[in-house]
Amino acid sequence: MTAKILSGREIAESIKEEVRNEVARLFEEQGFRPGLTVVRVGEDPASAVYVGNKVKTSHELGIVSEHIHLEADTTHDEVLSTVKRLNRRDDIDGILVQLPLPDHIDENAILEAIDPQKDVDGFHPMNVGRLNQGQRSLVPCTPAGVIEILKRSGIGIAGKHAVVVGRSNIVGKPMAALLLKENATVTICHSRTTDLPSITRQADILVAAIGKAGFVRGEHIREGATVIDVGINSVSDIDLAADLFSEEDLPKRLAAIEKRGSTLVGDVNPKEAIEKAANFTPVPGGVGLLTVAMLMKNTVEAAKMRRNL
Repeated sequence: MTAKILSGREIAESIKEEVRNEVARLFEEQGFRPGLTVVRVGEDPASAVYVGNKVKTSHELGIVSEHIHLEADTTHDEVLSTVKRLNRRDDIDGILVQLPLPDHIDENAILEAIDPQKDVDGFHPMNVGRLNQGQRSLVPCTPAGVIEILKRSGIGIAGKHAVVVGRSNIVGKPMAALLLKENATVTICHSRTTDLPSITRQADILVAAIGKAGFVRGEHIREGATVIDVGINSVSDIDLAADLFSEEDLPKRLAAIEKRGSTLVGDVNPKEAIEKAANFTPVPGGVGLLTVAMLMKNTVEAAKMRRNL
């Protein structure tokens, strides 16, 4: 068996086109465009790339976008004040504070200060609570993207056994809640789980979100399962790359290591997963591409919810 590769690119483009059309409809019928503000603190290079991509995509879809960049030595109270000011602005529907924040700033306090109605990351405790109660809410973008991949690829969720490896507040826990909402039977595994392979091999749908390069191997996967790889890890070791990538894929991966110093891999060993799974999301090109698309969708959803539309 060779797994079908589930392309995140096609699905992300489809979602963005739907958002573009909805933004145009809201402007034509309601006279407004949804507004998104992204706050970045410090000079983390990865954050700068992520924020640039979010702002660029917003503009492309007709969403009014704003980027507030604060210096790395900005105090906790100054960041808090910025968030509170944005909460009061009626032209802003979505507020996103790019993580990670510098060590001297309390991330939880900042995230909890965001108006839950504008919390397009879906991290506020009120939105987390609503999700777990099955209510309409703003949902974390990456897990929401996974659900879209499954649905738009024609992979049934209801009645299936879904196993989520990882229990983070950003992916693992909301992923489990969303799968449960779609009527899957859900098991969450983590670093203290005993005999992990015996549990993951029961999964019809296996979601890996632990942050360890190639950790999930063939022994973890039931023949014919759908494997969703949420991880994004850098690999620079040539021997590890040889263990992770197929003979067909390895040359371009080695070329990337030579050119850039590393190549990307998820939490699943792709060489072994492709031989066991029926469906598999690649890294790059899979779940990661859905995150920004779902952020755009959340911004439109927030705009509509705030106006009772």
